[in-house]
Amino acid sequence: MSVTMFDNSGPGKVFSGVRIDLEPLRVEHAEEMAVVLGDPALHRFIGGVPDTAEQLRARYARMTAGSPDPAVHWLNWVIRLREEHRSVGTVQATVEGGTAEIAWVVGTPWQGRGIAVEAARVLVEGLASYGVRSVVAHIHPDHTASAAVARAAGLAPTGERRDGEVRWRAELGG
Repeated sequence: MSVTMFDNSGPGKVFSGVRIDLEPLRVEHAEEMAVVLGDPALHRFIGGVPDTAEQLRARYARMTAGSPDPAVHWLNWVIRLREEHRSVGTVQATVEGGTAEIAWVVGTPWQGRGIAVEAARVLVEGLASYGVRSVVAHIHPDHTASAAVARAAGLAPTGERRDGEVRWRAELGG
């Protein structure tokens, strides 16, 4: 099945869970997200340092403009926690053909509350509406929290590695 639901003319779809909404990423999110993602501990497994609001604005502008490759689609959302009326993290999917490579991050103050699990589940379920049939994630072998999120979202480790990270995969029904 081919992916047919993409176009870069709009911000994308909102997906909702019990406590969260996945709101399409906008450049205007940069200021708030610089605070949410500002803890250097979030980079323990991925490297680098937190981006400033200015750096995030530039990055979000590139991301929301879409992939320069027409066969690749970038889908990005902020995780909005309804009870706190604020963004608490992000989820993303890079889709090519019927496969989406996904990732998630939740700010340190909101970790350990099941938010990443809910967001990853909502993301995987939502991706089916884009024609996605297979979902993959690459997780550092020592990142047990992220592995637990992947497992809860229906992914399983494959035994394959890329750049030292374990490849997790799920096939979507339908």
